[in-house]
Amino acid sequence: MDLSVNERMRRIPSVEELLTDKAFAGLLVRYPRPYVTEGVRSVLSSMRDKIKDGIDVSCDPPDICSEVKGFLNDSYPGFMTPVINATGIILHTNLGRAPLSQEAIKSLGSLAGAYIDLEYDLKTGERGPRNHDLRRMLSELTGAEDALIVNNNAAAVLLTLVALANKKSAVISRGELVQIGGGFRVPEILEQGGVTLKEVGTTNQTYIEDYEKASDDAAILLKVNPSNYEMTGFVHTVEIKELAALARKKSVPLVYDMGSGAVIDTEKHGLKHEYTVRQAVRDGADLVCFSGDKLFGGCQAGIIVGRKDLISELYKHSFMRVIRADKVTEIILSSVVKTYLDGKEDELPVIRMMGISPKEIKARAEKVIKELSGIQLDIHLREGSSMVGGGTLPNQTLPTYLIAVRTEGSIDRFAEKLRTSDCPVIGRVEDDEFLMDLRTVLPEQDSSLSYIIREAAK
Repeated sequence: MDLSVNERMRRIPSVEELLTDKAFAGLLVRYPRPYVTEGVRSVLSSMRDKIKDGIDVSCDPPDICSEVKGFLNDSYPGFMTPVINATGIILHTNLGRAPLSQEAIKSLGSLAGAYIDLEYDLKTGERGPRNHDLRRMLSELTGAEDALIVNNNAAAVLLTLVALANKKSAVISRGELVQIGGGFRVPEILEQGGVTLKEVGTTNQTYIEDYEKASDDAAILLKVNPSNYEMTGFVHTVEIKELAALARKKSVPLVYDMGSGAVIDTEKHGLKHEYTVRQAVRDGADLVCFSGDKLFGGCQAGIIVGRKDLISELYKHSFMRVIRADKVTEIILSSVVKTYLDGKEDELPVIRMMGISPKEIKARAEKVIKELSGIQLDIHLREGSSMVGGGTLPNQTLPTYLIAVRTEGSIDRFAEKLRTSDCPVIGRVEDDEFLMDLRTVLPEQDSSLSYIIREAAK
């Protein structure tokens, strides 16, 4: 018997009935309750419109939940879910740069939910120096006298300038006035510190004599590593050793904004040698600033290591209170530094990914392709290149193997389907092929990748 419109309307469950139904439990774990409520109301409104138009609708909670799930995926794609990074870019800035090691995650689990002796002296029972153990470990790792942690490397450089050169001048090469991610320019950041920049040399040629001529009334000598680009050809830059000798002669600090923060020899992984923090300290840099989430392999942070008297001066500055790192950052960094000191750096995902051999990547890729046999896609293997990324090691690549997919329809539409799946897959499109590099896919994600590709092919 046909039901009237009003009778069919009355069969629609209420918002509260649906939110308490077991079918919605998973959505309420993933999304905030107001988001799910918004989705339910939108779907119920659509159902009422369809009933008025004489269209049959299902009032079963699981069917409604499926519609709500689609609404949430469209409105909040990728919300609170891991992303499979198949781009082959290890330090992908838009995907959170360095993934954390299992040890770092374990440390967070045991310490972040508890009280810790962040700045408390257990021996005296009184307030103690902040992150004392982390500072000692960083000194051991880098050869520096002391260390300091703030929330990112730009803040580290800014604090250094505000504390040491406010209303004074800093000498810097014109070839090092770089722009970093997000359109931020080093000169603009430095000027926020109330520092007058004395630019010396030219874009491609700067000599020690250029620094010497400009340094008589300078407060610091500043060197910036142009880590997100590389100049070749008719180029000359001044090395840390030369600048350190001049800094001692002029009795001013030499500050090195290192950027990427390499602490191991990158040549072991088939890349060019990257100047390390320890080398910079050994060669005479008084302060070295670097990022915690680039080649260092940790979380977003600005790390400053160097002379104890200068670090002490930075700690005392009022600006330090604004930009200091929180306990979660310091827990993660402590775990990362300990991993290096234990000689287990290959346990850090960034280091491990750089060290994966093309042979291993090929074997994993062949297994994924085998699991996809029978689907209506042209899938094949081809050679390619991975990148370190994150504004580090420009123009350097690592040999790899790529899973290449061709479709009868739009390859961009296929890429969109992967990006908007329950576990988003991010790859790259080149020459009408969707390319996936397993160097940056965690091994435990391989099976999920196969499943998501199979679903997208339907």
